[in-house]
Amino acid sequence: MENGTRAIIFSAGLGTRFKPWTDSHPKALAVVSGKSLLQRNLEYLQQYGVKDVVVNIHHFPQQIIDAVKESNGWGSNVIISDESHEVLETGGGLMKAMHLLNNGKAFISLNVDILTDLDLNKLMTFHQQHKPLISFGVTARKSSRVLLFDEGNRLCGWKNLQTGEDKISINKPNLTQKAYSCVVVFQPEIFSLIKQKGKFSIMDSYLDLAAEHVILGYDHSGDKLVDVGKPESVAIAEKLFS
Repeated sequence: MENGTRAIIFSAGLGTRFKPWTDSHPKALAVVSGKSLLQRNLEYLQQYGVKDVVVNIHHFPQQIIDAVKESNGWGSNVIISDESHEVLETGGGLMKAMHLLNNGKAFISLNVDILTDLDLNKLMTFHQQHKPLISFGVTARKSSRVLLFDEGNRLCGWKNLQTGEDKISINKPNLTQKAYSCVVVFQPEIFSLIKQKGKFSIMDSYLDLAAEHVILGYDHSGDKLVDVGKPESVAIAEKLFS
């Protein structure tokens, strides 16, 4: 990983699927095998030399600030992006943190409630070789919402398998369905290309940009990956991440 690579961990969500814990705590501080989700993701980034990490906060923000302070960022240089007045979702959160992330180099984003052992060095090498605007991890796991790719792993669209709703950016036959892993490498030009403002999902931006800009899926099927979205998923996560 290149020196000076920065990252953002999206940690501002309300965690409505994770009640009752999130009635009085931020989801980022939910514990898996003795460590919070936030600590686990910071330590994951550290394995690849990424120590300058933006963490956005909204739900019980002071608890996250206090935890970061007490732990000295668990060994990382944690920079808080404060969204306590309004939750901006992933896209809005990214744009708010632009001045903290944009040092002219590719940067990484993670979601705090996803735990994975995807090899970030391999993802970054893939990104550097193919030179897309965005590269992100995907797997062949089951999901109710999937991304659609052509034979060259280029993002062409999105589909909700439960409702049948789809959003097609590039109309091609024989598209492959894969699930989004929420581990992403962005080129810094992303900040000048995103059209949405305020509160929005980064997925909306992907689908807007995909027709004119190359966005690639990096298939890491077989790696560990758990969406710690609901309390019952903690037990699954604890089996995989000790």
